Order: sequence, then structure tokens, then C-alpha cells
Amino acid sequence: MADDGPVEHGYPHLDTVRDAITALYKRLSYDTVQTFATSVAPVDVAFGDTDDLHLGAQRVAREMVRHYRLPDARPIISFREMTHAANVELTAGPEYFIELNDRFRTHRRDIGAALAHEVMHVYLHRLDLSFPGTRENEILTDTAATYLGAGWLLLDAYREDAASSQKLGYLTPEEFGYVLAKRALVFGEDPSVWFTSPQAYTAYVKGMAQARRDEQQPPLTAAGWAGRRRYAHDRRHAPGPGSPSGVPYAFSGDQGGSLRVSFPCPTCHQRIRVPVRGRVRARCSLCRTVLECDT
Repeated sequence: MADDGPVEHGYPHLDTVRDAITALYKRLSYDTVQTFATSVAPVDVAFGDTDDLHLGAQRVAREMVRHYRLPDARPIISFREMTHAANVELTAGPEYFIELNDRFRTHRRDIGAALAHEVMHVYLHRLDLSFPGTRENEILTDTAATYLGAGWLLLDAYREDAASSQKLGYLTPEEFGYVLAKRALVFGEDPSVWFTSPQAYTAYVKGMAQARRDEQQPPLTAAGWAGRRRYAHDRRHAPGPGSPSGVPYAFSGDQGGSLRVSFPCPTCHQRIRVPVRGRVRARCSLCRTVLECDT
């Protein structure tokens, strides 16, 4: 939790974020991911200053449990002084003890954001899905919460001006925007209408631009002129020693001597391998995205 401290920007964790999206599709399946087409609604996590602190926090926690489809999980909420925004005790359940930072006593509108992250820890624990290393695992949790419809609250909790700053979660604002954009492109949902923070909207716009660039990499037909020219050059020299540097695709030969190219799916980032023979239509086996390619 960055509280009046420096807020990291950019995409320093982008590779881990992409790995997390792939891991979600592999662990959940395409059909299960599709059941999260509707995000948490603002009205369901609204928390007014006149609401009872503990009853209100329990209500929002139950909404997160409902959204993540954890009917036999019962979150128990408490508040205490701590460095981090929140903490959850992961056990066999069905009760899970979640501690929230004391600052949320007076910053109640951000309780939903903190609980979106902590209840996702419970969800991933139940799935037995984790990444090695604390930081990587927290990035997985942020990414999963956002991609499955609750993490827009984490981005909306980002506020920054000349005098103060606040950010929840391990992703940068632009990375949150990127994952939200990836979700929006899959489900046709526009989360920007829910933002109360203008800085969150700016981060989402930047994230969408980055997500769009994923769809414009060769050998996809939407690739720009410069990318197509570089691809044609690399194809002429393939399959030479090593892979072309600084590009997402790689060439290889098969047993019959034919040239093939592999590249990440722009939706789920699983690598796809297709023959190099001009126009090809490929279908990702993981997320079922149909891709128009010019190999």
C-alpha cells in the first residue's frame, strides 16, 4: 500500500501479469472464465460514512465471496494497525480471518478494493493456484481479481496529486489498467464508467493502449507496416541460430523441414505454433480466440 509515498508507474511486472492470465485460463478453463462476464457492481460494495463499520465490512466481504462463487467461505473481518493494507489467514476454512488496516476506518470507500484482493487469496488457495515467490504470488492475486471482475476497485483506489498519493495492490496503475483492458476486450465491458478517480481513468486508457498493441504484433494481420517489415526480414533468415531478439515470435523447423512460427495469443498469452505459409487462421486451444495471421 502506497500511502503518501511514491507510486511506481509503467509495466515492470508485465511478463508476470501475462503469465498470470495464462495460468487462470489453464486452471479455470475457458468456460469457467466466461462465468465472470459481469463485474462487481458499484452499488453492491458501496460503503457510506454512516454505515456501521464492522457490519458494512462483513457485507462487502460477503459480496466478494458471492462474486467469486465461494458459498462455503465465511470471512471474519477485523481492523488493526499494520504496514500493509490487509492480510488474510489461509486455512482449510470455512472461516477465514481477514485483517484490514486501521486507516480503512476513515477510508471506507476503499474497503471493497482491499477485500477484492484478500478474498481472491482465498479463491486461489481453494484452487491450489500460486506462483513461486511472495511478490509473484501477489501479482497473480491482483491480476486474477482484476480479470475476474473485482479488481476495478483496486485501480479506482489509486489517487495521486501534488500533495498526496494512495495506491492499493502490487500492480502499477497502468498494469491494473492493462488487465482491465484485456478483460474489457474479452467481455465487451467498459469499467471506466465506474471510476471515481480521474487518475484511475488515465491509467486505464494507457493500459488499453498497451493491450491493443498485443493485438498488433506480427504475424497477426493487424500488425503495422514496421512490424510486418521486420517480420519479413526475420522470416527470410529463419530458422537461423537463436530467435530474433525484441520480438514476440520465434521460428523453428518441423520434422519435415517446413518452417513454423510461434507467438503468444493476444488474449490469454499461451503460445500458438502455426506453419509459415501466408494467410492462416489459427484458433487458440486455451481461450478459443480465432486469430487472423499472415505468416
